[in-house]
Amino acid sequence: MSAGNQVAIIQKDITDDVNRSLTRLQDDGLILPPNYNASNALKSAFFKLQEVQDKNGKPALEVCSRESVANALLDMVVQGLSPAKTQCYFIVYGSKLQLNRSYFGTQAVLKRLSNVKDIWANVIYKGDVFEYAVAGGREKLVKHETNFENRDNEILGVYAVVKSVDDEEILTVMTKKEVDASWSQSKTSQSVHKKFPQEMAKRTVINRAAKAYINTSDDSDLLVDAINRSTENEYDDRVDVTPEEVNAEIAEHANGKIIDITLEAAADKKATEAPTAEKSKTTETKRQPTGNKAQAGNDLNNFADDVPPLEQEMQF
Repeated sequence: MSAGNQVAIIQKDITDDVNRSLTRLQDDGLILPPNYNASNALKSAFFKLQEVQDKNGKPALEVCSRESVANALLDMVVQGLSPAKTQCYFIVYGSKLQLNRSYFGTQAVLKRLSNVKDIWANVIYKGDVFEYAVAGGREKLVKHETNFENRDNEILGVYAVVKSVDDEEILTVMTKKEVDASWSQSKTSQSVHKKFPQEMAKRTVINRAAKAYINTSDDSDLLVDAINRSTENEYDDRVDVTPEEVNAEIAEHANGKIIDITLEAAADKKATEAPTAEKSKTTETKRQPTGNKAQAGNDLNNFADDVPPLEQEMQF
């Protein structure tokens, strides 16, 4: 049997499994985004998967377990993502395939939440005029003025704004030291952070801003569970993804830690923990990183929560 025929058979078998699981999830209350075509997204995913390799150059569909491929694709369609829109991509970890969201993908899934209308992030460069205030315990953006020339200047900080359905804009600000502290939790060389610092900083602050909205949403547990699982896999909330950035991330993390997910997990798992409120911050507060190898017990500011867990030491 030719390699092309084998791929076609694998694609059909896994697609059938994913569609059956998706049907069960929809029966349990999952609602896909309007105009989202799961079949087209799956076709696009298999097209991309034929280009994905492990660190030894072996095709993903050859080295990855059938179950992990099906789980990754199921999480993709549950979140309404499409590789054709650069909203997600796939990375090989040992014999497992994982779904990672891009910066575009994270924005897309957050906008699906019933309590979020929009979310965006910007970098604060040296020379910018940036002002914010704390009112009622919440940070509010007052002013951010910048020039095109400032983009080559030193990064001073980054912020994200979440716009609620009530048109309230909630600000989350991180200084560069806070971003660096988050990145210091990584067990990798951080080559992607160094190569794309602006977009990696934006992904970090967007993840921090989004946590409260994801875990306090009234949306389906099935959707929230898939979003959280991909965030744990990932985190590539990363960027205005370009092929170069995706390749850099894939090359850095290929065949890393293995994460087991059962195919039925999305249907069976329910939220068991109450949402944790974000700690109030004031303009006087300054946090100091705990060092490159900060341990969880010393992570008083939860910087590790803003780092892609695939870059942390996974414990199960």
